[in-house]
Amino acid sequence: MTAIPVDDNTVQDPTRRAPLVLGDADLASVTQTVCEIAERPRPPTSWYVAFAVSVALTGGLFAAVGYLIVTGIGVLGNNSPVYWGWPIVNFVFWIGIGHAGTLISAILFLFRQRWRTSINRFAEAMTLFAVACAGVFPAVHVGRIWLVYWLAPYPNQMDLWPNFRSPLLWDVVAISTYGTVSALFWYLGMIPDLATLRDRATSRWRQLLYGLFALGWRGSATQWHRFEWAYLLLAALATPLVLSVHSVVSFDFAVAQVPGWHTTIFPPYFVAGAIFSGCAMVVTLAVPARAYFGLKSLITMRHLDNMNKLILGTSLLVGYAYGVEVFMAWYGGNMYEAFAFANRALGPYAWAYWLMVTCNVIVPQLFWIRKCRTTPWIMFLIAVLVNVGMWMERFVIIVSSLGRDFLPSSWGMFKPTAVDVMMLVGSFGLFFTLFLLFCRYLPMVAMAEVKAVLPPDRGPAPAVEVD
Repeated sequence: MTAIPVDDNTVQDPTRRAPLVLGDADLASVTQTVCEIAERPRPPTSWYVAFAVSVALTGGLFAAVGYLIVTGIGVLGNNSPVYWGWPIVNFVFWIGIGHAGTLISAILFLFRQRWRTSINRFAEAMTLFAVACAGVFPAVHVGRIWLVYWLAPYPNQMDLWPNFRSPLLWDVVAISTYGTVSALFWYLGMIPDLATLRDRATSRWRQLLYGLFALGWRGSATQWHRFEWAYLLLAALATPLVLSVHSVVSFDFAVAQVPGWHTTIFPPYFVAGAIFSGCAMVVTLAVPARAYFGLKSLITMRHLDNMNKLILGTSLLVGYAYGVEVFMAWYGGNMYEAFAFANRALGPYAWAYWLMVTCNVIVPQLFWIRKCRTTPWIMFLIAVLVNVGMWMERFVIIVSSLGRDFLPSSWGMFKPTAVDVMMLVGSFGLFFTLFLLFCRYLPMVAMAEVKAVLPPDRGPAPAVEVD
């Protein structure tokens, strides 16, 4: 694989912005660098090893789901009073992971942030894979998975309609809407690059497949005009989803009377947390991907530095939300709310609470230091810890609040089973299986958009974004 020469350790003038594309990149070299990843006859052995591990974990997920269907919901650790166990923790976690893709692709596009061009493609793909993982858990959590179709609002012989006051139905509507718009947005932006792979294909089956999904793209002025308008409209449609989808998920909790849940800060708090965890996952994937696939010239330190600043900013918002929750529990004078937050910090799940605070509030403060924002292994470690902390946040919200509510006589402890653990680990296997397939067969970087931000002497005038 030939890549454009680049040096991560190049010292940049602090008074001048780093370039978006490093080296002597031009139109041809950008195309060659990105297309070579998908055009190689055989990927490296390490790709096969990673893919085999991911497929094995995915198989474990489906085996656990099959065992749950055959045996019953009792194989999970869910009990009274913790009726919502790990399935809902995993659901909220994966929905949050998917938010960074829409943020980077839609919102930053509308704000004309040109630095998004090298990372938006796999961030959008990450959104789809995270939504696919999230969709598994509400379905299996209902127990009778063969009756999930009852959630769909369609006329039927029993004259039954879903209860639109049910949070479960809100989740179905939120996931289906978000997944559909995200898929359209991702696919539309990829059409010019699929046409490039079609034109470069040397085998008949590649020409047919890439040609089929390129939809006859030829790059004419008319096609570019319609493409830009359609992309802009989808970006405008997707932007409110960043705020609405996780707000709807937060209403699953906020509309309840459970101490620790019944609070109006949940919608903005959940949205900030979703962007926080999603940006962390983008960095988690970008650091090894840029090194492994030779993309350091296209996914530069400027991109990662900006992502780390987003992580730092959203970490401050999440920390503020934690503080507001504790303050309002004290200021509100409600003894049950006060106990709920005291129990989180000092009760049987205190270890999870303090791990959450450490990973989500304390550790990201390292990004105030420029060296931490521009050193790959440090930012990778911090991003992984952020994802651990955000999963713990959902665990703390759900399990500690349900485990001890109003009456001590109804208190209980939640203990995950092997099926719970296998479903969690298997969901990561499904996510990485889809991501590895995407890296192998589709363009990881939006070539058309990267070419639009090349310096004037090396590329055309911007075709998609205009400053």
